[in-house]
Amino acid sequence: MGSTGKILLVAAVAGVLGAGAGLWLNGPGPLLRTEVGQRALQSAMEATAPKPPADLAVARRGEVIPALQLPSLDGRNVALPAAYAGRPLLINLWASWCGPCIEEMPELDRFAAAQGANGTQVVGIALDDAAAVQDFLKRIPVRYPILLDQAGPRDAGVQLGNPKGVLPYTVLVSADGRLIRQKIGPFQHGEIDNWVAD
Repeated sequence: MGSTGKILLVAAVAGVLGAGAGLWLNGPGPLLRTEVGQRALQSAMEATAPKPPADLAVARRGEVIPALQLPSLDGRNVALPAAYAGRPLLINLWASWCGPCIEEMPELDRFAAAQGANGTQVVGIALDDAAAVQDFLKRIPVRYPILLDQAGPRDAGVQLGNPKGVLPYTVLVSADGRLIRQKIGPFQHGEIDNWVAD
């Protein structure tokens, strides 16, 4: 490769690194709010994440999600997606210590309240301690069900395609239990409606 080729290669690499750094340093930009941006981010995270345990079922786009059995805040076990069979599910993974998770919760609650009995069912899964979640929900209540799990290599987020455990993380599951969309990062005001409809 000649000196001009090397200079162009270095310039291209610098440009890509600069654009990537700009996205991470300045928060999620418009590109990360697109489906293409989300798929690219998901691929990059999967490529750099530790491999999940070999015996763990992990959801893939277009496939039925693994059956999850998680406790609710009142101690009942809830089976996902079976508990809401026949309805689309928006499953949001969060924690009480996660700032972006907290910021998006009013938007999730607004969307959930607008769905009625037959719309998309919103379910939150807190990767957190039950006492911390209950204390948090006293200050910032939501009207959708909250389930509990412990963060780790076998948690619900990993099973739903989030091997790095980035929060918030949201998936859209079709009425027949298939993973159709994944979102890394928080929803902005008004974004959920279009994200679910697309």
